[in-house]
Amino acid sequence: MSAAPDSVDDALPAGSRTSDYDYELPEARIAQQPAEPRDASRLLVVDRRTGARTDRVFRDLADLVPEGDALVVNTTRVFKARLLGTRASGGPAEILLLRPLDAEHYEAMIHPGGKLQPGRTVTIADGFTVDIVDTTPRHTRIVRLVAEGGDIAAAIERHGHMPLPPYIGRGDTADDHTRYQTVYAAQSGSVAAPTAGLHFTPDLLARLDAKGIERVPVLLHVGPGTFRPVSDDDPARHVMHEEWCEVTEASASRLNAVRARGGKLWVVGTTGVRTLETATDAHGVVQPFRGETNIFLRPPYTFRGVDHLITNFHLPRSTLLMLVAAFAGYDTTMAAYRHALAGDYRFYSYGDAMCLL
Repeated sequence: MSAAPDSVDDALPAGSRTSDYDYELPEARIAQQPAEPRDASRLLVVDRRTGARTDRVFRDLADLVPEGDALVVNTTRVFKARLLGTRASGGPAEILLLRPLDAEHYEAMIHPGGKLQPGRTVTIADGFTVDIVDTTPRHTRIVRLVAEGGDIAAAIERHGHMPLPPYIGRGDTADDHTRYQTVYAAQSGSVAAPTAGLHFTPDLLARLDAKGIERVPVLLHVGPGTFRPVSDDDPARHVMHEEWCEVTEASASRLNAVRARGGKLWVVGTTGVRTLETATDAHGVVQPFRGETNIFLRPPYTFRGVDHLITNFHLPRSTLLMLVAAFAGYDTTMAAYRHALAGDYRFYSYGDAMCLL
């Protein structure tokens, strides 16, 4: 007879604790530059049923997706949300715009927080300032943007920086303004790229179109909460920040038609997954949806709106890694990560990709 577990925690299946999602990643494996061209990134193909893994190149995706299936893409556009300026003392200040509240006001993260209390002003450029107005319950700030001539969007575009994630240890360049953006980006609103989509090129999309694969847009404006590490070892205690998403009536109708004829949905990125799982009902029917979601997908979870997933390699202890484990299974996911680590795959936003069949 097997011994009884030492505690209730010991009886939990693998993948139930945040610490189950730890792994060691050498700093040199964090991609600092994107692949050139985009679709030259590597692609690890994983069969969820058997655990079999195959090393491919991303442009091979056109050979993997069958005719009649659909590719679901998040068409959000990253805006230049990072504002660098000076405080009244002359010291540096950084403001990361998170989401607009009205024409002038944004919710924002700021640095240094202790020196930028309500009532302070940051100068971004001549004729462009940011007033600190209030503090929110989650310790972000409400800020008011003031631009000479009143064109705040133009001032952000002119003086803002692309909000590269902190593990990319350099400032943004002119190349990042296009490369940290999908080629199908349309609606501005994200402070981070839906990175699984960065690998697509116009040529690869044209090959998929020619094969009769529908490309169906959904929308989720990515916020920093998506990437916030889970600090509690019980993931159930983690609170996701809400993000705005939309599935139009036209997109819902097209996705349901694909499934009705036996086709499968290949969802590009965890943001697309979270959008579809928010909009899909218990019977697997995609419903039109427009609003905020804070859905947190982690094991155990039964997916309703996703058949295959294309995703990058994510940070340890992240909600994104937990989402992948919920879709592929914890053991299969972590075995795939060990394979990628042993095989010199590049990780995170500008890194390589994985396709889960």
